[in-house]
Amino acid sequence: MSEHHHGQEVLDGIIPLGRELRRAIPEVYKSYGALHAAALGPGALDTKTKELIALGISVTSRCDGCIANHAKAAAKAGATREEAAEAIGVAIMMSGGPGTVYGPRAYDAFCEFADKQG
Repeated sequence: MSEHHHGQEVLDGIIPLGRELRRAIPEVYKSYGALHAAALGPGALDTKTKELIALGISVTSRCDGCIANHAKAAAKAGATREEAAEAIGVAIMMSGGPGTVYGPRAYDAFCEFADKQG
């Protein structure tokens, strides 16, 4: 059985591709970056909570790159394994069967990044 990776290995695969596209359409990426910062910055909800929401949405969207990115950001923002598991649990409830496939991927990625936060 082959080993599956859902964290840094996924990011390592997509980051170079994103750089290439960013060079082709810099204004789109600049605008998306501003939206990202505005949406995930602290406000009525803290950044950790927003990253956990984004992680859950990543599961329901079935986006491995999104899962890896938001798992890393949630761990960096101080989310615990329990918080990540509960957020993923809500995503499973909202997405049904596919959530039981992407949810474990998200938890695996989160744990990988949480271990690095140490």
